[in-house]
Formats: sequence, C-alpha cells, structure tokens
Amino acid sequence: MEIAENAALVVVDVQRGFEDTGFWGARNNPGADGNIAALIDVWQSSGRPVVFVRHDSVRADSPLRAGSAGNGFKPYVEQRRGKGAGPELLVTKTVNSAFLGEPDLGAWLTSAGIGQLVLAGIQTNMCVETTARMGGNLGYDVVVAYDATYTFDLVGPFGWRLGADEVGRASAVSLHGGGFARVVTTEEVVAGVRG
Repeated sequence: MEIAENAALVVVDVQRGFEDTGFWGARNNPGADGNIAALIDVWQSSGRPVVFVRHDSVRADSPLRAGSAGNGFKPYVEQRRGKGAGPELLVTKTVNSAFLGEPDLGAWLTSAGIGQLVLAGIQTNMCVETTARMGGNLGYDVVVAYDATYTFDLVGPFGWRLGADEVGRASAVSLHGGGFARVVTTEEVVAGVRG
C-alpha cells in the first residue's frame, strides 16, 4: 500500500467520554487504542500532517458535551498532540463529518496540497464513516485503518439490533464495497509509511 509523503492522518473523536460504557454499551476492536497511538507515532516521526478532531456535542446528556471532562481527548492522544515533526490541525465539530467543523478541514487540506487521508478513531460507523464518505465524495484518496477504529452495539428500526462487531463490519463493507474508501489494517498502513 502506498501512503503519500504528505498524507494526513485524521484522528477522529478519540475522547474520554467514549469510556462511559454505561452510556454507550459494549464496544468492539479492543486493540484500537493501541493502533491509533501507533499510527500517530508513525505519522509524527515521519513528519506527516496529523489532524485531531474533537466532537463538541450539543446534547445535554452526552458524555462528549462541550465543557465536560468527557469532551477531552483520551490521555494517550493528548500526550502526543504538538509532538510531531509535521503540521498539525485541531478541528472541532458538532456533527458527524470532520469536513463540517472549524476550521475548514477541506480548505486546510487544499492549501497544503494534501490528496490522501488516513482515518482512525471513534465511532467506525458514525463520525469515521461520515468523514470517509464525504472525503471520498470530495475526491480525496481515503484510507480507513479499520482496526484503529471502534464502535458500539446499536439499535435500529423495527427493533433490529446489531452487536458492535456487526456494526463495524457493515460500515467497513459499505465504505470499501461502495468505493468511498479503502478499508485496511493498521499494519498495512504502517508498512506503507515505512515503505
């Protein structure tokens, strides 16, 4: 897998509030946090750009609501911010897509001549998937490091329930099979960076 010299790693919503299992329920991909950390480390050491995205929920009951302790990044992410050799951007948003946050992600990528995005973070089927779909629609070469994402059990229409593994797989199939993104492993991405 080829990872461009200026490919941006987009780290989506890796926030403390997602540790609230009482609110979110059961999750999948228990190794995701370690893989996210590994990707940040590889990006920072190679001088590639990193975008940290934070969801500032406007819902009063959300563990991610702006101003709450859960709104902050998980410690391993916060400890890495500002430590890379390459450019870094913080995007805050109140909706699912990082392209609809502040500052304007698309404008930043365009000004830097960046055409490839590698996505990691939380939740696979929500903000990661929405950002990937929008990135694909906007013409970016989007790569999703699947095992550097995770999600939770979900209830949908008609009483349908899917476990987190099923939700994550469905998201990966839609993104990859639908041509929005290439869904790969962290190992493949790291190998592409180290080339």
